[in-house]
Amino acid sequence: MSAIERINYPVLGDVKAPYVHAVKQGKTLYTSGLTAFGSAAQAGSLAEQAEAIFKQFQLIAQAENKTLSALLKVTIFITSFEDIDALRQVLFHYYGDHLPASSLVQVSALFSPDLKIEIEGVMAL
Repeated sequence: MSAIERINYPVLGDVKAPYVHAVKQGKTLYTSGLTAFGSAAQAGSLAEQAEAIFKQFQLIAQAENKTLSALLKVTIFITSFEDIDALRQVLFHYYGDHLPASSLVQVSALFSPDLKIEIEGVMAL
C-alpha cells in the first residue's frame, strides 16, 4: 500500500476545522467537501456558488499538474432542486467532454445557512 498524504493547499486558505483539503493515496486524490464559504459567492445563487467551488477544484488540479478532466467522481450536496438547470449548465461548462461519475443529493442544510451547495471529488493523478 502506498503512503497516505494529507494536503492543505495554501491557495485555498487556512483550514480552521479538523480536516484537510485533500488526501492523496497512490494515484488518487480525494477532496473534502468544497463550498463557497468565505468567497464573494457565499450569498449568491446555486450557480454562483458552484462556479466558486469549481474554481477551487481548478486550483487543486493545477497544484497537482492536472486539469478538471482528471475528475473521476463528484458527490454534490444541494439544499434545493429549485435551480437545478442553472447548476447543470455550470457542470457541463467545467466538465466539457470529460464527464465524471456523479451523485446528487438533496440535504436539509449545510454548515452555514447561506450555503446552497457542497461538492467533494475524487481525482486521478
